[in-house]
Amino acid sequence: MSVEIKEVVSRKDLKKFVKFPFSLYDKNKYWIPPLIKDEMETLSPEKNPAFDFCEAKYWLAYKDGQIAGRIAGILNTKYIKKWGNKYASFSRPEFIDDKEVSKALFEAVEEWAKSKGLEGVHGPLGLSTFDQQAILIEGFEELPTTASVFNFPYYSEHMETLGYAKEVDYVEYQAPTPEAVPEKAVRVANIVQKREKVRLLKSKSKKELAPYASQVFDVINAAYAPLFYFTELTEKQIRYFTKKYFSFILAEYVTLIVDQEDKLVGFQITMPSLSRAFQKAKGRLYPFGFIHLLRAMKNPKVLDVYLVGILPKYQGKGVNALIMLDLTQMAIDRKIEYGESNSELEENIKVQSFWKYYDARRHKRKRIYLKKI
Repeated sequence: MSVEIKEVVSRKDLKKFVKFPFSLYDKNKYWIPPLIKDEMETLSPEKNPAFDFCEAKYWLAYKDGQIAGRIAGILNTKYIKKWGNKYASFSRPEFIDDKEVSKALFEAVEEWAKSKGLEGVHGPLGLSTFDQQAILIEGFEELPTTASVFNFPYYSEHMETLGYAKEVDYVEYQAPTPEAVPEKAVRVANIVQKREKVRLLKSKSKKELAPYASQVFDVINAAYAPLFYFTELTEKQIRYFTKKYFSFILAEYVTLIVDQEDKLVGFQITMPSLSRAFQKAKGRLYPFGFIHLLRAMKNPKVLDVYLVGILPKYQGKGVNALIMLDLTQMAIDRKIEYGESNSELEENIKVQSFWKYYDARRHKRKRIYLKKI
């Protein structure tokens, strides 16, 4: 039976789109289920302010009467204006190991992109930098962080068969907690504080952290500006992400670096690993999913380094040593076994220099693919 492609046109269809991976990865020990409610909101124009400058279409593939795959197409006008590439993005590709299915899904995106006058399709990319992106190509026996992705090994083969090639790669690192903070880092940190007139600031509660929330996004907009696919977050997006993620953040795992006027110049946001907890929650916070998350936050053995940002004028001046110093001491004090990075651009040498102080191993690689049409 041939593959049938159906566009998502209703909330009921969208829920099928969101829930398809739950059956595709059923009992897979590496896939991390997203929160269904969160995914529904992210993909809804009424909820996500990224739709102020994005247009999206979603499709489901059916074979033998059953859902066999899904894909989204995104037209991000801010990306096209900033970077000058007339590309559509494909997002959230999931499919069974059937090249007829993957071919039909990508043809749907490509035809839609052509109808919009675009010249290429790349991805997986989302509605913003903080959305799902990339296809895993190395590290299939490693548990992802909740902000990373897992997919079956056959995905990359399907992509290449369809004529897609590497645009950029992301890498991820894992590092065991050292027995003591490296002396070199201590020396550098002391020098940096005096030379750059900055200091480490620790918040004991969300209330103390709150005044710096908007400044975190100011740093992100400045520090991430030259990075692949990034477009400046709008005020509506900043409010949206603050509301969405601030309740999950634990102040004791956040490092702030401020200048003499208490203005934020750099930060890192780390959290106890919630990957196993999300697996147990199975896409829902209620009635019992939140209990697994709360348990995971108590006496963790693994930390996920979610975000690190330093204002451009302070980059390359040792501010990262201050961040590393606090993060390492925190891990030692809390008897953390190891830390995990999130995705870092392979070519972003500045952020990867953060790991030079550790006995780190690169254990995952993910890829953004591009095809001219």
